[in-house]
Amino acid sequence: MGLLRLLVLAVLASERSTAGGAETVGNSSQGFLEFSVGKFRYFELNRLFPEEAILRHISSNATFLIFQIHSQYRNTTLSFSETLLPNTSGTGNDKGLVFILRPEQSMCTWYLETTDAEPVQNVAIPLSYSERDPIPGGCNLEFDLDIDPNIYLEYNFFETTIEFAPANLGYARGADPPPCDVGTGRDFRWRLQYDVYQYFLPENDLTEDVLLQHMQRMVQVPEVKANAVKLVTLTADDKTRVSFSSLRGQGVIYNVIVRDPFLNTSAAYVPAHTYACSFEAVEGNCASLGRVSTKVFFTLFAMLGLFICFFGHRFWKTGFIFMGFFFYILVTRLTPVKYDVRLILTAVAGTIGGIFLVATWWRFGVLLLCMLCVGLVLGFLTASVTFFTPLGNIKVFRDDGVFWVTFSCIAVLIPVVFMGCLRILNILSCGIIGSYAVVLAIDSYMSTSLSYITLNVLRRALHTDFHRAFTNVPFQNNDFVILAVWGMLAVSGITLQIRRERGRPFFPPHPYKMWKQERERRVTNILDPSYHIPPLRERLYGRLTQIKELFQEEQPAGERTPLLL
Repeated sequence: MGLLRLLVLAVLASERSTAGGAETVGNSSQGFLEFSVGKFRYFELNRLFPEEAILRHISSNATFLIFQIHSQYRNTTLSFSETLLPNTSGTGNDKGLVFILRPEQSMCTWYLETTDAEPVQNVAIPLSYSERDPIPGGCNLEFDLDIDPNIYLEYNFFETTIEFAPANLGYARGADPPPCDVGTGRDFRWRLQYDVYQYFLPENDLTEDVLLQHMQRMVQVPEVKANAVKLVTLTADDKTRVSFSSLRGQGVIYNVIVRDPFLNTSAAYVPAHTYACSFEAVEGNCASLGRVSTKVFFTLFAMLGLFICFFGHRFWKTGFIFMGFFFYILVTRLTPVKYDVRLILTAVAGTIGGIFLVATWWRFGVLLLCMLCVGLVLGFLTASVTFFTPLGNIKVFRDDGVFWVTFSCIAVLIPVVFMGCLRILNILSCGIIGSYAVVLAIDSYMSTSLSYITLNVLRRALHTDFHRAFTNVPFQNNDFVILAVWGMLAVSGITLQIRRERGRPFFPPHPYKMWKQERERRVTNILDPSYHIPPLRERLYGRLTQIKELFQEEQPAGERTPLLL
C-alpha cells in the first residue's frame, strides 16, 4: 500500500508540473525558453527573472533569422548578449533582431528581460530566411542597430507615422553583404520595393489577448497578404516614411513587406501596433478617451439635430453649424486656448450665427441667403463623404490646392443643383444633417468610424501635414448598426416633413411683413377688438405698475378723507 501511495503521489506531481508549464509557457527554473522556427510562443517576463531564448536545429538553407517579441504596451528588451549595447539590443513593445548565421551554425540564443514592475505578457516567434530573400533593415543608416528590421511608430492627435530602414539584398552564409549605396542598377538594393500594410483590430476592444492573437496574422508574409490591406508601394527612391490618420482608441497593426521583383522573393519587417493613446496616462488614457465637455457639447448638439431632423423646415438653425465649424477652425489655428474653452467659444459663435441667420430672414425675408447657408452645410457633408471613400487616398488629392478646390466645388454644387426646388433642399438638409448630429453624439460615448467623415476634414484644415496621411478607417459591425440608425433617422425626418408640408406654402411667411400688416390692420379697423388694445409701451408700463404694487405696504384701515369743519 505504501508503494502504491508513492506512485499515485508521483503521478499527481508530474501532472501538476506539466499543467504549470502549459499555463506559463516557460520554464523559469531552468532560466531559458526554447523556440522553434515559425512557431509562436506565449510567456510571461518578470523583472527579477530574465530569460534566455534558444533556437536549435536551424536549417542549413537559412542564412539569417528574425526573432521578434510583442507585448501590448509594457516594454521588453531583446538582446544578443547579456550585456546591453545600443547596436545589439532593442527595447519596446514590438521589437525584433536580425541574426546573420555563420557557416555550419545550427543554434542561436537571445536574451529577454523587462524593467517593468508588473509581469509582462509576451508572444514571440523566430523566422528564418534564405540567401535569396531580402534582408529587412539591411541598409540601416538612421537607427542604432546595425541591421534594423523594426518599424518605428509615432503618433499625435492628427496623424500616426511609421518609419523603417531600407532593406538590402540577401547573401549566402559567410559571404560579404552587398554594398548599399554604390550603384543604382539591378544588382543592388535599389530594385527592392516596399508594400505597406494596415490591419485593424476589433473596435472598442483594448484587451491584451485580442492584440496578441491578431498579431500572429501580421508576422509572416503569406498571412500579412491574406489578412491586411495594402495601402501603398514604395520604391527605393521614396522616403521610407508613411503617415496615417490617427484613430484614438482603435487598435491598428502596421507591417512592411520588402519584395525583390527580380528573384520574386520577399521578407516581412517586424510589425508595430498602436492605439493612438496611452494606457498609463492619468487623464485621457485609452480606457477613458471621451471628455465630459465633449459629451455635454455633442449631447446638446444631438438634441438640436433631432429637432432640425423633424421640424427644421419651419425653424432654420443651420447657421449654428455653419458659424460654429468655421469659428472652431479659426480659434484652434490662431489661438493657444484649451480644448474646453474652444468648445464653449464654438457654441457661443454658433448660437450667434444661428440667431443672425434667423434674424436676417425675420427682418428682411432674404430667403436665398438662408437657403445658400443650408445648401452649403449639406454640400460640406456631401464632399466629406466623398473624400471619406477610397477616393480620398488618391495621390492627386495629397496636394492641398487640388483637394480644397475639389472639395469646394462639390460643396457649392449642391445648392446650385437644388436652386430650383428650395423646399426639397431645406428638407433634405434638415433630415441628413440633423440625423448626423446624433451619430457624432454616439461617437462621444462609443467610438464609431462614421465620425471621421467630418473629423478628417477638420484635421486637414487644422494640421498642415495631414495632407500626406492615409485616411483609412475600419468599418465593422457597430458601424453598420450606427449607419442604419443614421439612415432611418434621415428617412423618417425627411418623410415626416414632406408629408406635413404637403398643401402648405413652400416656406413659412415673412414674420416681419406679417407683423407690419397686422399692425396696420389694427390701426385702420375700428371694429377690430384689437384696435382698442393699448400700445405695447403702455401695456409694459401697466404691468410694471402692477408688479410695484405687490411690494408696497398696505394702508391702515379707516377714514382716509379729512373731516369737514
